[in-house]
Amino acid sequence: MSQFDLLRARRFGPFFWTQFLGAFNDNLFKNALVLLVGYSASSQEEGALLVNLAQGLLVLPFFLFSATAGQIADKHEKSGLVRKIKGAEIAIMALAAVGFLLQNLFILMGALLLTGTQSTLFGPVKYSILPQHLKEHELVGGNGLIEMGTFLAILLGTIIAGIVMQLGDHRLHVVSVMVILCAIAGWAASRRVPLAEAAAPDLRIGYNPWTETWRAIGYAREVRSVFLSILGISWLWFFGALFLAQLLPYARYVLGGNESVVTLLLAAFSVGIAGGSMLCERLSDGKIEIGLVPFGAFGMTLFTIDLFFASPSGIAQNTHSVMGVLYSDFGWRVLVDLLLIGAFSGLFSVPLYALVQHRSDERRRSRIIAANNIMNAGFMVAAAVLAVVLLRYLSIPQLFLFTGIANALVAIYIFTLVPEFLMRFIIWILMHTMYRLRVEEIANIPDEGAAVLVCNHVSFVDALIIAAACRRPIRFVMYYKIFRIPILSFVFRTAKAIPIAGRKEDEQLMAKAFDDVAAALAEGDLVCIFPEGSLSADGEIGRFRPGVDRILGRSPVPVIPMALTGLWGSVFSRKGGRAFRRWRGMWSRIGLTCGPAVQPENATAERLETLVRQLRGDRV
Repeated sequence: MSQFDLLRARRFGPFFWTQFLGAFNDNLFKNALVLLVGYSASSQEEGALLVNLAQGLLVLPFFLFSATAGQIADKHEKSGLVRKIKGAEIAIMALAAVGFLLQNLFILMGALLLTGTQSTLFGPVKYSILPQHLKEHELVGGNGLIEMGTFLAILLGTIIAGIVMQLGDHRLHVVSVMVILCAIAGWAASRRVPLAEAAAPDLRIGYNPWTETWRAIGYAREVRSVFLSILGISWLWFFGALFLAQLLPYARYVLGGNESVVTLLLAAFSVGIAGGSMLCERLSDGKIEIGLVPFGAFGMTLFTIDLFFASPSGIAQNTHSVMGVLYSDFGWRVLVDLLLIGAFSGLFSVPLYALVQHRSDERRRSRIIAANNIMNAGFMVAAAVLAVVLLRYLSIPQLFLFTGIANALVAIYIFTLVPEFLMRFIIWILMHTMYRLRVEEIANIPDEGAAVLVCNHVSFVDALIIAAACRRPIRFVMYYKIFRIPILSFVFRTAKAIPIAGRKEDEQLMAKAFDDVAAALAEGDLVCIFPEGSLSADGEIGRFRPGVDRILGRSPVPVIPMALTGLWGSVFSRKGGRAFRRWRGMWSRIGLTCGPAVQPENATAERLETLVRQLRGDRV
């Protein structure tokens, strides 16, 4: 099933268009306002100040009211909330129209503040409703579509705002009518959003923003990976706010471009994020693949720093159209940098949003999303303040360089706190450079509950390949000398692998390994063992040792037989003697086949060996 099929499903399609129209309208209004105040400013400093003030007003309500919004979203049925929020948008856009027609900056900034408040109420509903309507394997695709739709809406809102604001005397009348009609269309789409039951209908709402803010953040901190993912998302918003708010003065004063050049730059970034967000589903094979996060962070840093080197020095002396910038020495390089910064930002953000949704307590999910929004808002307000301060000492290209270097440092810090990100990145790189993996009957591995996985042992990376194929975390039992291999040891330790030794090598380590396996199964985890006890020396399956019988005697759980194929002869196998002595080439075809579950009373070592041999067949 393609992720685009979700657009035809009522459980997703109407909500997608509601979100799309809301994002389009917000950006049509915001960009029309930014163009109005930015190009009427008398200097670079005044223009930058007004643009950053507008950005601050838009995000300030997230900081103040998100905790209350999260409680409301957990307490009430969500489709009704969506309709009420979209109804409020109509009234807010009517006020914005008055501000445009009177050219009253005070009214326009007030409408912008109300737009931020409306978005604050919508935020927890937006991300907490998806897990209620989508299955786990659809979360990445659904989030990718939402991100793609959001940034295509930003693109369209940006382009149309740029076009409308060049219509001369009638521009403010046209934009006034458009924002009201778009709000009405969004409300109409929201009427088809299906019911999403309240997660905590008995919740008593607290209205003290400070108390509830800390309580929501406390809920987010209960699961370490969720909280650190929120930190990553918040950093992305800091990065984006610091970066995007400077594009108008960058286009005008560094590139020497007119209003259409601003639109072009924002369009390049938006198309990049849309493309990167959609690419996530394909690159992750439908799983919540957090290994894409370090990949995204690396690309964001690389191309942000390159944007500094691509930018012309000094203040532009002439004003150019789009074609004038494109025909310059720097035009295309700047556009490609922006496009790729956006694409890698999409790869960075979508897995983090999906992970937060999947691992959050469903009874508190909206409040955890609210905590995310609070932290996002705090980071964005800090970015707006920092930009105003730094621009007194740095040029805009230098600010981009600062942002790129800071992104690298923050990413390294987050990944040292959560080694799981780097572990999944190493696995993802392995599976997308050296091998092409074909997985058969992976649905035989249960979505929840304890089980033992048994598999033939062909290479040093068997555990990584199985981990790449399975949606759930797996505790691997592996020979202690393989567990200690440099680099791979980092991956195995991060995955909480269980090292084991033979009785004659280290009887104490062996006993501890069986205790750890029993504890993992008691907690409902998946445990994978390689019952042969050692790597294959000839590509064939060796005799299964009785360790699996000992495990099942202590923890009677279902057993899933699996077979790996195609790895014999690779650099990680022992074909020809020792491993790591030959290179078979990139993109080798390998396979993993999973058999039906075997109940513990029938799962002897001899029978499991027979089943694994049957699954492998003649393939090696």
